[in-house]
Amino acid sequence: MKIFSRYIIRNLFLGFAAAAGLLLPLFTTFNLIGELDDVSPDGYRWTQAVMVVLMTLPRTLIDLGPFIALLGGIIGLGQLSKSGELTAIRTTGCSIFKIAIVTLSAGLMLIVALGVIDEWIASPMQQQALQIKTRYSNHDTAGNILWARRGNVFVTVKSLDAHRQPEGIELFYYRADHSLQRYIYARTATISDNGVWRLEGVNQKAWANGKETTETKENVVWSSLFGDMSLEELTLPSSSFSVKQLSHYISYLKSTGQPSLEFTLALWLKLGHPLLILAMILLAIPFTFSTPRAPGLGSRLAVGVIVGLLTYVCDQIIVNLGLLYSLNVQMTTLAPPILLLAVALILVYRFDRQP
Repeated sequence: MKIFSRYIIRNLFLGFAAAAGLLLPLFTTFNLIGELDDVSPDGYRWTQAVMVVLMTLPRTLIDLGPFIALLGGIIGLGQLSKSGELTAIRTTGCSIFKIAIVTLSAGLMLIVALGVIDEWIASPMQQQALQIKTRYSNHDTAGNILWARRGNVFVTVKSLDAHRQPEGIELFYYRADHSLQRYIYARTATISDNGVWRLEGVNQKAWANGKETTETKENVVWSSLFGDMSLEELTLPSSSFSVKQLSHYISYLKSTGQPSLEFTLALWLKLGHPLLILAMILLAIPFTFSTPRAPGLGSRLAVGVIVGLLTYVCDQIIVNLGLLYSLNVQMTTLAPPILLLAVALILVYRFDRQP
């Protein structure tokens, strides 16, 4: 039985490799087309666009994980079924349920590999790619890129300069009754290693007893509210963060009373991703045993692509609705893959019970 298990797992991983070989070039081409739309003669160039696409290739691989699991499973098990090897394996007493267990084992190996890539390769490389794009793009920022709050103190940063130092810093100090007590504007700031900012070109206004006072200073020392994460990291989308970064930043947001739903949702999406991969790879079992006399893998792969796309669209709709209406994060992120996993298990059980 161990020999059969290793043989099935080997063929499944060959299927994963084939599916990745089919999907990665296709989606990489789409990503490149999207990046080339942002190319400009005096800023973001096509060579940098190509570099960004290549650096985000591991992230594309992670995002395609459920598709690779489903199509790879169909290819790997389908080849065994087409050659009659799967039938021979079943004649030795290996049931469909046991084949499903072996398939899940391959799925767990795939999940571990993708998890390692996501945490230590995909996230850092994607962040570097986004920083490269931001550095060379000439897009005007529609609004301030950073906001933070601690108690009744609010801070916002307009942009970062070429040396990744903040520009256009505004500080708002409010009283307990929500009236504005003091306002500070700084043209630029220099960040020291201990998190202290040296604000430069400072204009300050204060209100007390119905009177307004104005003061101008060359520089002011200020303790940052942004924690120990770099400002450049904080301008990146939550989807590019690793699990460690998300956990750290969520703790910071909660400790300062700031909204953390977006980052909490991103964290639970990463935790729910393995369940979706397991569900998709289990769905390869019904594809393999439902039509044993199918003319080839083409029709099964076509249906597999449709199922994968529908699953992805439904999952994205549910996640965005959860973010829009502030629904329970765990329910929003875990319910779809758990439901799909339950459906796959029921289908496997039904096929296993058939004579």
